[in-house]
Amino acid sequence: MRKIVTYPNKILRVKTVPVEAVDIKLLKEIKELEVVLAKQREHAAGLAAVQIGINRRFFGLLMGNKKELKVFINPNIEQTYGERVKPMMVFDDDRQEEFLEGCLSFPDLFGVVKRYLKIKVSWDEIVDNKFVRKGAILEGIEAIAFQHEGEHLDGILFIDYIKNEGGALYKWVGDKKIKWSVDKVMESEQK
Repeated sequence: MRKIVTYPNKILRVKTVPVEAVDIKLLKEIKELEVVLAKQREHAAGLAAVQIGINRRFFGLLMGNKKELKVFINPNIEQTYGERVKPMMVFDDDRQEEFLEGCLSFPDLFGVVKRYLKIKVSWDEIVDNKFVRKGAILEGIEAIAFQHEGEHLDGILFIDYIKNEGGALYKWVGDKKIKWSVDKVMESEQK
């Protein structure tokens, strides 16, 4: 079984190649991604093929409160709505906190990343062993996860935004959230 590739592995910076045809290799790779993502259901919203060492343009998302695992092949953002903002989590007692985005390729690291909260997307889906182009409007966590995983396919990582936009990065140590240096994390890529 494939394992999740962790930063600073160079494959995470690869611009992946489009998927051209439905074949046995693709079906096997999709199944491998589904198995790995299903095992991370409690800790993840999605997983890009490149994160398990596959240089192809597809990713999986856990949709509808993580009940449905959906694979997006050759995904594209067609339109964005509004501005990129720092997403907020609102609790039952009306308390608000910035949403901390994480990544399976960065164990225990989470950061604040500006994202569009509503996007129009398209992708290929396999129907009767052929590609059928689909589309949807995604909002909230599903829009955030689509952007995050889609950027993996272009070698863009969430820490790039944190570095370039001065967002906060944290490391979870036990049950404590500790402010962390994005520069120190990215130093490992330069070696």
